[in-house]
Amino acid sequence: MKPLVSILIPAYNAGPWIGDTIKSALNQTWPRKEIIVVDDGSRDETVAIARQFTSNDVTVISQENQGASAARNKALQLCQGDYIQWLDADDLLAPDKIQRQMAVTKDSESKLRLISCEWGYFMYRPKKAKFVPSSLWSDLSPLEWLLRKWEENLHMQTATWLVSRELTSAAGPWDTRLLVDNDGEYFFRIVGSSDGVQFVPGARVFYRACPNSVSYIGRSDKKIEAKLLGAKLQIGYLRAMEDSDRVRAACVKYLQTWLRNFYPNRPDLMQEAQELANSLGGRLSPPKASWKYAWIERLFGFAAAKRTQVCYNQCKSSVLRTWDKMMYSFEGNGSLPS
Repeated sequence: MKPLVSILIPAYNAGPWIGDTIKSALNQTWPRKEIIVVDDGSRDETVAIARQFTSNDVTVISQENQGASAARNKALQLCQGDYIQWLDADDLLAPDKIQRQMAVTKDSESKLRLISCEWGYFMYRPKKAKFVPSSLWSDLSPLEWLLRKWEENLHMQTATWLVSRELTSAAGPWDTRLLVDNDGEYFFRIVGSSDGVQFVPGARVFYRACPNSVSYIGRSDKKIEAKLLGAKLQIGYLRAMEDSDRVRAACVKYLQTWLRNFYPNRPDLMQEAQELANSLGGRLSPPKASWKYAWIERLFGFAAAKRTQVCYNQCKSSVLRTWDKMMYSFEGNGSLPS
């Protein structure tokens, strides 16, 4: 009998997208699968839409709002799969995504091998998804994968991973304290607990770039504090694997990359990050505005330049999304490319 794959979908106010996401899970060519949707107290039509798909293969659960990590832990408690496929409620899987990844598991003697794949981002039209390869799109040791991620400031989307039950158990549950970067911290543990990452070309995930994402930090003190906590946890995991000069330098670079989230509004967290960098043998520099906003920084300070950049990026994103939504409505087809 083929292994069972559990496709786990945490959802919160995902009414516009949850139907397409569940369809992409149901359309997987891998025959043995279960789909579990955990609604985290949505206030829109998410639950009503999701329950239209209820069947022997699809289970829909509702709970009071507790956050994405709590919803994921609930789904994990309920599932029976030999392999775990995480899928956010607005993203899509190519029909053969799981099939392609499962094909390589039969050749691996280890249940701790972690399987990854390609991913691309889109707004409304999946056929316009942009797949941009990075140095993470290859077979790597756990340490090398994590170092490249921080050294090059790279990202691997949540749904790219196919994780065995054994590896999932070794890594532990999602950390409910982390309001942001909970996926980064969780998969840091997953990668670190694995015996290697195997990349499967051709298997694809379609990541929907949405406004007001839970990953957006903004000025939320709770999210800013959670970001630093997540960084400290991940630095501890990495140094437990190896405490070399390269590892410490990568840790300092990671802190420097995210320092602008604390600066200049949270000098207490700036100081904490600086002390951590000092303990690693490095030093953090105050963030600088990019050349486009440097004149604003000179005249009005970094905070004004930072606000201007955020406002510009939001306006630009809004225009692009409006255009893509209009083209989507004209074309009337949001299906995955064949």
